Amino acid sequence: MAITQMKPHQKRKIIIFSDFDGTIFLQDTGHVLVDHLGCGAAYRNKLEEQFKSGERTFRDISDDMWGSLTIPFGDGFEIMEKNLELDPGFREFHQYCAASIEIVANDLNAPGGIPWKPVWRDNTDSGHDKGASVNQARAKAQAECEPDEIPLIVFIGDGVSDLAAAREADVLFARRGLRLEEYCIEHGIEHTPFDDFSQIKKEIEAISLEDQRKTGGVGKPVRYNPRANMWRRISSKEAVPTLMATATPSQDEKMALWPDYFSQPKQPQPETITE
Repeated sequence: MAITQMKPHQKRKIIIFSDFDGTIFLQDTGHVLVDHLGCGAAYRNKLEEQFKSGERTFRDISDDMWGSLTIPFGDGFEIMEKNLELDPGFREFHQYCAASIEIVANDLNAPGGIPWKPVWRDNTDSGHDKGASVNQARAKAQAECEPDEIPLIVFIGDGVSDLAAAREADVLFARRGLRLEEYCIEHGIEHTPFDDFSQIKKEIEAISLEDQRKTGGVGKPVRYNPRANMWRRISSKEAVPTLMATATPSQDEKMALWPDYFSQPKQPQPETITE
């Protein structure tokens, strides 16, 4: 995840999380790397089917996929540079937030000449519980606020795999036309669809303005999740929204493979014996 500070005139502390693949970049870094330099698209699609059916966990098939790469880590950048497209509004959005950026993601052991090996953040099936990371950042931000202040948590994503973190956010942005937006519509989850980060910037500016006006808890806008009322009822403070961009090799993290799907491994069924 990445963290940046907002401009000093902004009020409440706003922490902004963003998925990486399919969100900040429009393509998936994992697909690009393995399709060109690893197991190839056909085998990757086979792994995808195993994940979608619940036969294997995301973490399990990701070990296979990344293990098909044996090149030195730096050798993949040329391929990614040619095939990845940055969201056209992201640079401006990042400048609107402030300087530093902190990445929260899984790690990788890729010395070259031997199979790459992901180093997972936790023991979950995804390898990184992004919802837990969001809540950790919330707790840290809360500790830095005055006792009567509550930070606002924003999440930006594109796939159903982002739901673990999206459920923890006060404000949710879902890339228009992709699976996260579809899921939100199907399940009545409050969200704001977006096409590029310039739209998100305008929405965050509006949120900051509402905060400065101290609107209270009256008339909750539809873009907020239910608990978002809390931040609007409390007093303002000089603040710094923070951009936290999530890159995930879990169902939604750094170089996530298939952000459009989310499933759990199949549970073994009791054996039926017929005579």
